[in-house]
Amino acid sequence: MISTLLVANRGEIACRIVRTCAGLGIRTVAVHSDADRDALHVRLADAAVRLPGAAPSDTYLRGDLIVKAAQAAGADAVHPGYGFLSENPDFARAVRDAGLVWIGPPPQAIEAMASKTRAKELMGVPPLTEVTEADLPVLVKAAAGGGGRGMRVVRRLADLDAALAAARAEAASAFGDGEVFTEPYLEQGRHVEVQVLADAHGTVWTLGTRDCSLQRRHQKVIEEAPAPGLPPDLVRQLEETAVRAARAVSYEGAGTVEFLVADGRAHFLEMNTRLQVEHPVTEAVFGIDLVAEQIRVAEGRPLPAEPPAARGHAVEARLYAEDPAAGWAPQTGTLHRLAVPGGVRLDTGYADGDTVGVHYDPMLAKVVAHAPTRAEAVRRLAGALERAAVHGPVTNRDLLVRSLRHEEFTGGGMNTGFYDRHLTALTEPAPDPYAPLAAALADAHGRSRFGGWRNLPSQPQTKRYAGAGEEHEVRYRHTRQGLAADGVRVVHADAHRVVLDVDGVQRTYGVARYGDDRVYVNGSSLTALPRFPDPAARHEPGSLLAPMPGTVVRIAEGLAEGAAVRAGQPLVWLEAMKMQHRITAPASGTLTALPVSPGQQVEPGTLLAVVQETS
Repeated sequence: MISTLLVANRGEIACRIVRTCAGLGIRTVAVHSDADRDALHVRLADAAVRLPGAAPSDTYLRGDLIVKAAQAAGADAVHPGYGFLSENPDFARAVRDAGLVWIGPPPQAIEAMASKTRAKELMGVPPLTEVTEADLPVLVKAAAGGGGRGMRVVRRLADLDAALAAARAEAASAFGDGEVFTEPYLEQGRHVEVQVLADAHGTVWTLGTRDCSLQRRHQKVIEEAPAPGLPPDLVRQLEETAVRAARAVSYEGAGTVEFLVADGRAHFLEMNTRLQVEHPVTEAVFGIDLVAEQIRVAEGRPLPAEPPAARGHAVEARLYAEDPAAGWAPQTGTLHRLAVPGGVRLDTGYADGDTVGVHYDPMLAKVVAHAPTRAEAVRRLAGALERAAVHGPVTNRDLLVRSLRHEEFTGGGMNTGFYDRHLTALTEPAPDPYAPLAAALADAHGRSRFGGWRNLPSQPQTKRYAGAGEEHEVRYRHTRQGLAADGVRVVHADAHRVVLDVDGVQRTYGVARYGDDRVYVNGSSLTALPRFPDPAARHEPGSLLAPMPGTVVRIAEGLAEGAAVRAGQPLVWLEAMKMQHRITAPASGTLTALPVSPGQQVEPGTLLAVVQETS
């Protein structure tokens, strides 16, 4: 029996494993980088061991250090979570060779399936060995790992070499393995997968299907179980193929077999020999804890002959610290508050006041709703996200709500091209016109004498706010009866709650303020602006500013001040949260400034380059 388990991971999945272990009476050991020394998974575990450094390659990808940490802490088992070393057969062998229990499939099963190229060959679907015009479009894909990293769509043969180089670099950074391959890119298909669970005694369960078609950058955003609208014969085929894949490698533990469904046919993609990010929707539908089942299988216990019966429908949304309207740019900063209404499941690696840094994936949380029907589950999840308090970095929360309520999704007709078609409409700003006024009234109450109203009327007051890409100026005044504003009736106002009557309809606004300038009004994020703008904050035309915090990893070859550049030409590459981002010339002209160099850390708004446009 396992008594102490080391979690070889971080963030949300580490917290989730720690909580299950606590319920089973198993002590837990966390590992952490220097950047994660105060992270929630460290605070939740019974013990913690430092991995010196911040980059994944120095910390969470160092299997030798993790095995030593397990031995030093007296652990007798290791759970890899997902990502990092979870599909690394050498790490699994090292854990076993150290006399520790490996919570996962046998190393030889990982070896057979963790490389997508070998998995395809095993399943009779070899990857492309040579790409021609006739094969386009193709997908360049990392052979190891997942999460959308190391993937590029290529539509022109001339772009293939650059895509291969970029994918190799990204895969090596994220997984420690730069191997990539190409496969046909099937557009407008659905991403469907089957959850399997197998023991060491020959029993293999299939736990239904999941649909994960809503993706950005080939990384899943919304997932659900079961996959809606699939014909029974196709579901049976998917499950039979999943069992065949598991038995082909004598699989043990939890795993997922992924497919692309297009034109009524299922195309095998890969088998993930680990827990998936989206596993909670399967847990909700089948009423089981997959982490607990993984532990029981690793202890040698047999599964019952048949899995439990499925019930209802579950939908999961991934809440990311990113700006979908700005190329999905990751965001950082203090997460002041994360609170989601009851009735849904919240899996997160953050608590109020934690810092979202630059080194790791920008996912803040997963929110899961379960209900008797798909329509009820979708409605419950959208409502919970809409009412959630998410105060801190910019997130994709509004996009998630709009996606869940989009007619293509509610009708079950979505596919992997959903955001290619709808992103612009889904990210159109829709600010509440009264949110800035509510912010100003709450601020006025908080700053008034004795915490109440002034006794005498005053001159009209003006406040300026920025939000949703626009500036807003609002006016209000103090009266003997309280605060007032034109066009509305102020029913109530204090520092945290404002009620306005607009044309006979009362609207309630919750207000939260952090520091002197950041204000959250219901779902709106606003920045209080100074009365007089700072001239020093302006930049000359053609300035390229860092859209996110990150590291400059590359400057275009031969690029120097005075060089001629063309519109769209890549100039600088930034790496943030394990993804690389190209900064391109906004117009053809002359590079007049290049104040950064490879290896330099930059913050949002840092000047990267200046391009003087050719007149």
